Amino acid sequence: MKSMTVKLLLSLSLALLTLNHSAYDKTKVSKSLDGAAVTILSPKNGAVITGDVVVKFGIKGMDVAPAGSDKVNSGHHHLLIDGTKMPESGMPMGNNVKHFGGGQTETTLTLSKGKHTLQLILGDKSHVPHHEMIVSEIITITVQ
Repeated sequence: MKSMTVKLLLSLSLALLTLNHSAYDKTKVSKSLDGAAVTILSPKNGAVITGDVVVKFGIKGMDVAPAGSDKVNSGHHHLLIDGTKMPESGMPMGNNVKHFGGGQTETTLTLSKGKHTLQLILGDKSHVPHHEMIVSEIITITVQ
């Protein structure tokens, strides 16, 4: 019985997630401003780092505001770590990115030893990438 209950709950959760994803109104996507950009200020591309990685975010042409804020021409950062695929345009970003919905402009990451890629994506109040997407260059770092 317990196994059946767990399976039912998982099925319902998946159905709700699918419904929520497909029901999202893509017409409400925030527009980006011409010239708006996000950058990873540090570490620099090619950096070799020992220990935790402090990542500092930069933004130009728009403002940083917490998720849920109605502030015009703003958004909050999302960090794609070792990503192989950009989030879907016009849809809320999910678990494939690290969210900074409080308006944070830096973070400290504990990454495994080896090479890693980092890329910033600006999301609107609902975690949706702006149209046109505002993304940083991909940087590659090595953790020792």
